[in-house]
Amino acid sequence: MLIASQKKKENIAEYLLYMWQIEDLIRAYKLDMEAINREIVEKFDQPAETKKAILDWYESLVDMMRREGVVEHGHLQLNKNVIIDLTDLHLRLMKSTKEPFYSAEFYKTLPFIVELRSKAKENIKGEIETCFDALYGVLMLRLQGKEISPETQRAISQISRFLALLSEKYKQDRNNELEL
Repeated sequence: MLIASQKKKENIAEYLLYMWQIEDLIRAYKLDMEAINREIVEKFDQPAETKKAILDWYESLVDMMRREGVVEHGHLQLNKNVIIDLTDLHLRLMKSTKEPFYSAEFYKTLPFIVELRSKAKENIKGEIETCFDALYGVLMLRLQGKEISPETQRAISQISRFLALLSEKYKQDRNNELEL
C-alpha cells in the first residue's frame, strides 16, 4: 500500500509491475489473510494503525481478486485500467505532431513487440500490455536466478526505455503539463 501509492505518483510503469507482483504474492499465499498478515504485514516497521491500513489494503485486493475471478491468473480490473489509460495516452502521443521523439522511440521498440506477439500465437495483447508482459516475464526470470539471453536483454533495454518515456508522459499528462 505504501509502496504502491508512492510508485503510482512517481512512475506508473513501476507501479503496474509492482501491482502485478502483489497479485502473484497474494496467490502465492493462496489468498490466506492470516498468512499475509503474519508473513508480510507484520514485518513492516510501522505503527499499528499503519499496519492495519496495509492489512485492509491486502484484504481489499484479495476480495477483488475473488470477485473478479483472477484468483489463479489474470489481473485485477484496477490494473487493467492502468493499461487502458496508458494505451489511450500512447495513441494520443502517436497522433501528435508535437511528439516526434516519442514516436521514434516507439518505432525502435516495435520490432521487439512484433517478435513477442509472434511467440504468443494465441492470446495476442495490445502493444503496451505486450511490453509490460515482457518486462514482468524477465523480472520473474531474474527472481528465479535464471539467465537472460543477450537478445532478450537488448529487447528489454529498449522496451524499458520506451515504457520509461511513456511513464514520464503519463506523469506530465496527469499534472496537466503535456500539450498534444
